[in-house]
Amino acid sequence: MLYAIIGYDVPDSLPRRLAMRPAHLERVEVLKAAGRMILAGPFPAIDSPDPGPAGFAGSLIVAEFDSLADAEAWIKADPYVTAGVFRHFDVRPFKQVFP
Repeated sequence: MLYAIIGYDVPDSLPRRLAMRPAHLERVEVLKAAGRMILAGPFPAIDSPDPGPAGFAGSLIVAEFDSLADAEAWIKADPYVTAGVFRHFDVRPFKQVFP
């Protein structure tokens, strides 16, 4: 089943986010290589595709997992969580309609 994982950044997360980004992307690439990734990306903190020093407010991942518990376990082990980039996160079942 698909799950939407929404992470919410702590204030002034950009330096920590940049430091953890390679390790975070490595984990996301594993999902992609397994054909389980639907989409992923950050929420700019301002209305711009490149927010510069304003940074990001959070991230969204939609991916396939065997269960809600598996999706929760995956995000709990992510560097953005373990290094404190995200102040909290939500994991919800997701039903894709489009495309």
